[in-house]
Amino acid sequence: MALDGIFLRHIKNEIEKEALGARVNQIYQPNRDELVVVLRTYGGSKKLLLSARANSPRVNFCGNTPENPAQPPMFCMLMRKRLGGGKLVGVRQLRCDRVLFLDFDCVNELGDLVGLTIVCEIMGMYSNIILLNRDTGVIVDALKRVDLTVSSRRFVLPNIKYELPDPQDKLDILESTPEQIAGRIKSLPAEMPLNKAVLSSVQGVSPIICRELEYRVLEGATNRLDGVLYDRLVKELGELKTVTENCLGKPWIVYREDNKPMDISFIEIKQYGSFLRAEQKESFNLAADSFYDERDARDRMRVKTLSLNKLLVNLRDRTARKLQKQQTELSRCADREQLRIRGDLLQANLYRIERGAEYIDVENYYDPDGKTLRIKLNPAVSPAANAQKYYKEYQKEKNAERFLAEQIQKGETELEYLESVIDEVGRAQTERELSQIREELEQQGYLRKQNGKRQKQVSLPFLEFESSDGFKILVGRNNLQNDRLTLKTASKTDMWLHTKDIHGSHVIIRADGREISDTAITEAASLAAYHSKARNSSKVPVDFTLVKHVSKPNGAKPGMVIYVNNRTVYVEPRDKAGQ
Repeated sequence: MALDGIFLRHIKNEIEKEALGARVNQIYQPNRDELVVVLRTYGGSKKLLLSARANSPRVNFCGNTPENPAQPPMFCMLMRKRLGGGKLVGVRQLRCDRVLFLDFDCVNELGDLVGLTIVCEIMGMYSNIILLNRDTGVIVDALKRVDLTVSSRRFVLPNIKYELPDPQDKLDILESTPEQIAGRIKSLPAEMPLNKAVLSSVQGVSPIICRELEYRVLEGATNRLDGVLYDRLVKELGELKTVTENCLGKPWIVYREDNKPMDISFIEIKQYGSFLRAEQKESFNLAADSFYDERDARDRMRVKTLSLNKLLVNLRDRTARKLQKQQTELSRCADREQLRIRGDLLQANLYRIERGAEYIDVENYYDPDGKTLRIKLNPAVSPAANAQKYYKEYQKEKNAERFLAEQIQKGETELEYLESVIDEVGRAQTERELSQIREELEQQGYLRKQNGKRQKQVSLPFLEFESSDGFKILVGRNNLQNDRLTLKTASKTDMWLHTKDIHGSHVIIRADGREISDTAITEAASLAAYHSKARNSSKVPVDFTLVKHVSKPNGAKPGMVIYVNNRTVYVEPRDKAGQ
């Protein structure tokens, strides 16, 4: 529970200052659990994100939003119809609970003024976004409808009265004195850790705040405090009350050792010492957006990567099975000459074959030793028809061999291409990279093109590095970029690099009129090794040649090229140049 009630109170305060009186310009629903309300303020547009995601529910101004679906969901269409052009006239919070009310004055189809309220319930897996008629308190609709199959205590359905979530048995820090809260903490069962006692007693505080409070009183303390420690607890609760009442907190993000955000807070976190890094942000909205955006992006990347990877693995395995079957059939065609020999021998011995015979023994003049060969016959047809039957089977096998050879070559090319795309997916770092890979698969016919108007994607730039001696190095992110980089962007005198017989990115060293140094080639080769399937190997072979020696065969798959006059260098994969 990163976003607690007091942090939400500070966000509410910032929304009031920046967006009160703003008009609803547009509403989007990027996915089933999130809504984006674009507000037109005097200072410009603000995007207010309302999220009911189970692992990251929140309300805050956001910078980037996920890609919108081609067809807006029904709830989004309803919100656009009811709230379009509405004016934000109030932002309310239920004490320090995680329920926020956004009040709008709107105009209906008849031109009458109507009061509507968006209720944002931030309650983990039970989070919801609900649209109310402010005057009657009746639910217009909800992002997540709750009926008898979901809950038997509280329904969230259109045309019924809205009920607040069940209150927690905790003290509101705005209405209670520090002494009352300290007394509640002390009355809990004996030897309870102080942070758990605070969490059980005070509304609107997250676990990290409770642990920080315990750390400031006495690390490892229990709820049985006396004397100086009790006075210190009352003092800390008093400071917490002052911060909450006057919104005096500061937005902090705590980062792990790998620089991934771990938690957010409205007070400075000191309990981790120098083991974790805490960074103060400019605003609470920015802190919440930065914290959740990175975490949600990782979750979305994980889901999209798994989905795309599963599809590609299934395609690869199906292609491999088909290829194996074709190779088995091709191996059977290797004996086709025996069919022609039998036809020739029958044709030469037609006068000896009796009608209705099931076999005939003939001298095999194709055998150096002249051994006798027994040939099976169909007694229902004439001797000549038996000979023609063997000739027809021979021709059939001959045609099948030619056809299978072509199909096997295509299958091997397709299998190699799918392996390269699987490698791309494994190396993708952003959703835009995955979107471009999906676009590539749509172009190649592996994915069905989405109906409706696709949101225009901004072309991703190449990965750019600089060698220690000043040469610019460009790396393609996927097969489409590899083609563009090698065949359109690079000059004939630039250097082209690629891992030898290993799927990976195309790498270009820009010559810019200079002779490319061995240092630049080595560093670019290390980058090529890192941006390949062999990034975890110790020594990777990388081919390099001038761009003028690289060409693309007609009809080749994206990223597939041929090259000549190349040399090979063995390097260790590195993610940066100049190392």
